[in-house]
Parts: sequence; structure tokens; C-alpha cells
Amino acid sequence: MAAQFMDVREAAEYLNMSVQWVYREAPRVGLAPCRFGAVRNAKIQFKVSEVHAWIKQQKIEAG
Repeated sequence: MAAQFMDVREAAEYLNMSVQWVYREAPRVGLAPCRFGAVRNAKIQFKVSEVHAWIKQQKIEAG
């Protein structure tokens, strides 16, 4: 079964961005994180399908 979530490091690698960018900018640009666990020790992950959908929205059409 394919992974349904990716952690912050995996998301950063996939997007070719820094981990700091993912923490700071991803929620602002529409990539909503999922938090698993207690507030201070929450594991932050992103749904793979949402990351793929966000990437498709970023395409610039040639014109």
C-alpha cells in the first residue's frame, strides 16, 4: 500500500524546499499540515494526495 502521509522532511525533499520553508510557508500557501499527538510533541505530516494536488495548482500555463 502506498504511503498516505509524508513528514516535514519528506515534504521538503519532494517540493525541493527547505524544512524551514515547509514549517513556515506551507500552511500559508495552502498546504495544511495534519498534527498527530499531543500539542508539544505533535508529529506534523502532510497528506500525499494534497501535496500532489497543490503542486498541480502551481503549474504555469504556457501562453
